[in-house]
Amino acid sequence: MTRKGRRLVLIGSALGVLAIAAGLMLYALTDTIVFFRSPSEIAAEHPAPGTRLRLGGLVKQGSVEKQDDAHIRFVVTDGGADVRVGYTGLLPDLFREGQGVVAEGQLLPDGSFRADSVLAKHDEKYMPKEVADALKKQGVWKEGEGVQ
Repeated sequence: MTRKGRRLVLIGSALGVLAIAAGLMLYALTDTIVFFRSPSEIAAEHPAPGTRLRLGGLVKQGSVEKQDDAHIRFVVTDGGADVRVGYTGLLPDLFREGQGVVAEGQLLPDGSFRADSVLAKHDEKYMPKEVADALKKQGVWKEGEGVQ
């Protein structure tokens, strides 16, 4: 084999190893990527139970139920659909009914959502773009008017 041929084999092997490494890294990241969904998108798409995602919307008025063991249940809505959420732990001080919330966790087989973390937004100006867009799409929230 000539020197040019060995060089081409070496370059081809290096590119192959890099491609395999990149593929393995992307495969490893698929378990850590969490997608945002609104309650209406969850109702329309029916993601598989156990799917990790971020759920965003408004805490429905009259839906917060606090139990004795720091377990809280509430409903997240975007005006088009509702999703029941269960969470064990301390809620942010700004969490209340009618406010924007983003919960990260997984869907359960019964269609409810078990949250690992809950983020409350103190002002609709600071609501994540995805949540605000979903609420605007449902006609629940409009820029400059606040949460309805």
